[in-house]
Amino acid sequence: YLETSILTGSDSFQDVVVKIERPTYHKPFLGGYKNRITGVEFHNAGSQTIPKKRPDKGIKLFCRETQTVFEKNKPQQTKNTTSTQMTKIGLYVSNMTDKLVSPGKYLTAEEYHKRRLEAVIVLQTYFRRWHAINVVQNLREEKRLRLAWEAQEELRRKKEKEEKLRREHERRLNPKTKEDFELLYHALELWRQEETERINRTLTGAERKAAFCGLLEQEAQLISSIGRHKLNADEGNQQKAILHFLDKCAQPKRWKAYDGKITEMDTQDTLRARELFEIYRSISMNDIPKDERIDVLLTLRRTVKEHECNLTWEIVELIDREVDLMSREVKECNLEGLRKRICTLFLRYIKTPKFNPEVARILKVPPDPLKLYKNVNFCHSCENYLPSTEFPVSANSHTIGRCRLCCKLDNEASRREAFLKYKLILENLRKSEADYQDDAKIVFLVQHQDLQYMIENIWGCQSALSACSDLYDLFMVRWDKQREWSPWNTILLTKDEADAHLRLSNLQEAYEAAFIHRIKHKHIRAKNYFAQIPAMASFLHKSDNQANAN
Repeated sequence: YLETSILTGSDSFQDVVVKIERPTYHKPFLGGYKNRITGVEFHNAGSQTIPKKRPDKGIKLFCRETQTVFEKNKPQQTKNTTSTQMTKIGLYVSNMTDKLVSPGKYLTAEEYHKRRLEAVIVLQTYFRRWHAINVVQNLREEKRLRLAWEAQEELRRKKEKEEKLRREHERRLNPKTKEDFELLYHALELWRQEETERINRTLTGAERKAAFCGLLEQEAQLISSIGRHKLNADEGNQQKAILHFLDKCAQPKRWKAYDGKITEMDTQDTLRARELFEIYRSISMNDIPKDERIDVLLTLRRTVKEHECNLTWEIVELIDREVDLMSREVKECNLEGLRKRICTLFLRYIKTPKFNPEVARILKVPPDPLKLYKNVNFCHSCENYLPSTEFPVSANSHTIGRCRLCCKLDNEASRREAFLKYKLILENLRKSEADYQDDAKIVFLVQHQDLQYMIENIWGCQSALSACSDLYDLFMVRWDKQREWSPWNTILLTKDEADAHLRLSNLQEAYEAAFIHRIKHKHIRAKNYFAQIPAMASFLHKSDNQANAN
């Protein structure tokens, strides 16, 4: 407590007792000042009233003012008092910098808006001129780019055509594959037909018969020349096939991991196959020095002597004979037959699963003969029992028929047709269908004979849009890209047309009704042809049900 005196009147004082309460909380610092002479600090006064505490309800509460901040922007114009000074008695103010302002012509509201409209029209005129210049420049640039692109595409097509003709010419001069000889026989048949037509048109009587005899003799000479080329090509292809077969046996095991990486692993069998492959490639090489040849033969001798049988004994005997002849300085040309025999016997050694276990999974003829009975068919033409893979079966076939070799011989002897163009179209079609990844099946059932019938009899060997008849430039694609490819959901176009067709989203808006009706008619003809095939009937019914549902 504190006792103090309070002045109550002019001369009277009253003693008052003041109760002082110690605060239970820390007062905030509200600023102040400090006497620099005495060093005493003076703080600004704060309220001594203890703030009233709110009752605790057990729930944490927040008021809106502490959560949300409201901001207001209000401009303020402060007063600025100014004054003017005029000339008067005793004061002179210069008027040299004053300006004389005279009233102008008064404008009505109508005249003002008319003036504004004329100015806007002038601005629009200049803007439209500027915009038109930009549009024309853009169109001119687009035209230039379009013409340059067309010229580049034309040059590309010309180069592709020249390259294609060059490849065909090269394939006819140096045939190597079955397709090359197929083209060669086809060209021979076209030449024979032209000569026959010329002879029938220009000659009669005995001259005509003599010309036919000469034509027959020329045809026989050409066939003989093609046969010699074929023998040479078969010899080279056989050696390539052997090396490819042995390289396939020597490949390590591969599998793809969950992260997409390819893992390779060599086993004891693959290492053995790789060792035999290297030895075979070494003994097959020609024009190697004598010392290297002897080293290779001794390595081969040590390899085959690991197994004792008649085959290995014969190989060892031939190796000893060649080494003995080489020591006697026998000429290389006299050793060719012996070396070929060593290569042939060693290839038999490699193809024996007992000596090379890895070869068992690649051989066409499995070691167990019982496995052949399930997939073997009889060819009535050559009277041989062959695997089912050696028989070409088209979609409309009811029987197995002849094997591939007999069909090829019959084609070379009589019709001499070239199926390379249809095979290329079918190959491109299967690649494009595989890219869709929608489990397409029909395209892998169709053979090139079926595709040939569709192109020749239904589509007329030409594009449905441009009537291009070059089969090398034609592609088959889906008519409706949302549905699986089938003979009744296809269209024959060039490459550029096919790319543009697949980019369309609405066929009804892109094509005329007459064109769509013509395509639908071709689809109906394809349905009628393939509906006779049992394998295609189920797909046909499924397609019809899907179309009705849509």
